[in-house]
Amino acid sequence: MKRVLVLCSLLFSLMAHAQNNISVSGPDGNLEVEVSVNEGKVLYNVSYKGKTFVENSPLGLKTNAGDFTSGLSFVESSEGEVEKEYTQDRIKRSEISYKANTLKYTLKNKAGKKISVVFRVSNNDIAFRYELPVWEKTRACVVEREITGFRFPGFTTTFLSPMMKPMTGFARTAPSYESGYDPDAAMSENNAEGGYVFPGLFHIGERGWVLVSETGVRSLYTASHLSSYTNGVYTVDYPSPGQNNGFGSTGAQLGLPGVTPWRTITVGETLKPIVETTIPFDVVDPLYEPSEDYKYGRGTWSWIIWQDPSMNYDDQVKYIDLAAALNFEYILIDAWWDREIGYEKTEELVRYARSKGVDVFLWYNSNGTANDAFMTPLNKMNTSVSRKEEMKWLKKVGVKGLKVDFFGGDKQETMRLYEDILSDANDYGLMIIFHGATLPRGWERMFPNFVGSEAVLASEMLVFVQDTREKEAFYASLHPFIRNSVASMEFGGVILNKYLNKGNREGQKRITTDGFQLATSILFQNPVQMFALTPNNLTDVPGFEIDFIKKVPTTWDETLYIDGYPGKYSVLARRHKEKWYVAGVNAEDDAKKLKLSLPMLAGKTVTIYNDNKDKETYMEKIKVSRKGTLQLTVQSKGGFVLTQ
Repeated sequence: MKRVLVLCSLLFSLMAHAQNNISVSGPDGNLEVEVSVNEGKVLYNVSYKGKTFVENSPLGLKTNAGDFTSGLSFVESSEGEVEKEYTQDRIKRSEISYKANTLKYTLKNKAGKKISVVFRVSNNDIAFRYELPVWEKTRACVVEREITGFRFPGFTTTFLSPMMKPMTGFARTAPSYESGYDPDAAMSENNAEGGYVFPGLFHIGERGWVLVSETGVRSLYTASHLSSYTNGVYTVDYPSPGQNNGFGSTGAQLGLPGVTPWRTITVGETLKPIVETTIPFDVVDPLYEPSEDYKYGRGTWSWIIWQDPSMNYDDQVKYIDLAAALNFEYILIDAWWDREIGYEKTEELVRYARSKGVDVFLWYNSNGTANDAFMTPLNKMNTSVSRKEEMKWLKKVGVKGLKVDFFGGDKQETMRLYEDILSDANDYGLMIIFHGATLPRGWERMFPNFVGSEAVLASEMLVFVQDTREKEAFYASLHPFIRNSVASMEFGGVILNKYLNKGNREGQKRITTDGFQLATSILFQNPVQMFALTPNNLTDVPGFEIDFIKKVPTTWDETLYIDGYPGKYSVLARRHKEKWYVAGVNAEDDAKKLKLSLPMLAGKTVTIYNDNKDKETYMEKIKVSRKGTLQLTVQSKGGFVLTQ
């Protein structure tokens, strides 16, 4: 009798275990997620073509109304499908077709309160989030922390950027997503105290690659990041208490029923799915309608090379004339314009610019209470009353967009400020670029007047820091695979001065070639790009380079991975309408010979911009083979562009 009872007990245990283990695959069957409950804890793993990419990793969160990190039991699951076709004019692709299989995995804690984890699995992407129902009379809670984790095979190497320590750096404005990368680092070496920003790239040896990020963050939640590598796993970590000068919760205030942002995982045997993913936008939708038909394009800005002394009327006229000469759509007038030029004279500048066919972006400080950033205009964007009053004037005088700076934090308080600025700006027909800011998380689709964020070690650090100049090519070879893969990136580059200053004779010498700079206009994707050109470039730069810049687009209908390895070199192809552009940069110490597969250009004669052995950039016509192959050499710290 005892043997029968034991056998029945084992059989029941196996049946329960089988019920708990639920899997869902992408439409082509290659990408699979399995979810299970083991001793009261929820785990998931990810495989691709039968090979493990993410090992059993924890799921769960803790709220002030219930703990969902342990003591959990399986309730039920349901599966389905989602299909979505949409157009998007500010990302790497304009026409998107998204298909995924779904799994809703519902659990309850010891108190009987339920929570669900919802997965969407497409051919190379996974998005998942938590859904919290109303718990009896509880209609509000605070999500205090998550244990959502990512456990990779032990041989995995990483490409991660450390989260900056709060209230440090210039005027205590950190964190602002402006740290470097340690390429191909062992996971055990990743012990940054504050963790790592999204996205994070992981190389799973010969199996392939994984990109981890999040999307759908708005005023209803906090933004998050990856923890340091602890006990064999990276977890989702909420903002440090010290952000925003210690003000505001580190967790999320959530109304019920409510949902968390989507955590995303992109998987590929090669880097192609990483570069081409649209998952940050596939699982979110627009929050409001655009008030205008916003126009994208290129702009000039004096501050990046000529710096603060250029904030005067005469120099801004010179940059307006430069924009007009280059057929650019915009000029950005940076910090101190209100003090050094004044509101009345700025109105004159806007009128002058419009007479030249150029529109204006103006710089603003987001700050009022969060840090010590002192540049003006100050205290104009941080409250609803002052913001709307200022935007009313901006609309009246014909300003088209704002660059808002110095946020420094990921707490829900700051996410609310981002959303308020965007929403109010749309009411007044204004586009928004964020600087000194967090990573955009699906915002190109969510907010129709959002046109880019910095959130990268950008061009200003090339001016200020020798180490950044020396590593310019290294970082450029990373961004297409990491930062710029998940969101627009307003880098502010394409520097054609030999020296990064107004005199252009000595000082901060540029290390990269002109070919490299031209290539980044294609590699770095942002719908409004403020290029770092100067008035003297019209006469001291080869005419064919200026002609190229006059015509380069900033919006794309298609983006393809061609070749590359992060930290070494990168080659992408982008299509604008019917015209293809192929661009690449080489970060290595020696010239690199490449054999590229370019079927879209097979048998066609194209124009190439490349560097010779003396690092001088040239232009010539070449023909791609009928098979679509092309061999070329890219110089060290150099780059190339092919155009039809």
